[in-house]
Amino acid sequence: MSFINYASREINCKIVYYGPGLCGKTTNLQHVYQKTAPEAKGKMISLATETERTLFFDFLPLALGEIRGFKTRFHLYTVPGQVFYDASRKLILKGVDGVVFVADSQEERMDANVESLDNLRFNLKEQGYDLDKLPYVIQYNKRDLPEVLSVEELRRELNPTGVPEFEACASTGEGVFETLKAVAKLILIDLKKGR
Repeated sequence: MSFINYASREINCKIVYYGPGLCGKTTNLQHVYQKTAPEAKGKMISLATETERTLFFDFLPLALGEIRGFKTRFHLYTVPGQVFYDASRKLILKGVDGVVFVADSQEERMDANVESLDNLRFNLKEQGYDLDKLPYVIQYNKRDLPEVLSVEELRRELNPTGVPEFEACASTGEGVFETLKAVAKLILIDLKKGR
């Protein structure tokens, strides 16, 4: 969970973008990184092996205000998309404060979405977390492509509990910041409750 740095008077929160391979997790992070002011962000780091890639960076959003005199710094991470990189996915989820599940809206990707969401729930449970008790939002990405499922169909399969959901096209940036702001707001509400 969140880490408090008393020296810099910052609360550090971890947001993990989770979803199937090639759903747009990395594109989301790249868009946020490109649009964030240089003085408010750290370096984007890509940990790449021959077969997988994890991306992360941190930023200090100036508009979100302070909690008890502390600024909030968000660390954004992506997980490798394919489920067989499970060890990496579990490691990245350690200490998570909020989750963005990025779903691929294309009809032929529904099975991959469901498998990835099940994998997310399982990996969180193994570490003592319950997705339904974490700040959590869903992004329906790739809305600009042909042959996408309706939001109602996606919702029925992926969002039965009714968490905040957003339509997006990460490649153009549409819906990217709305998704991020929503999960950040949920994390801040959680922090203010003093969990």
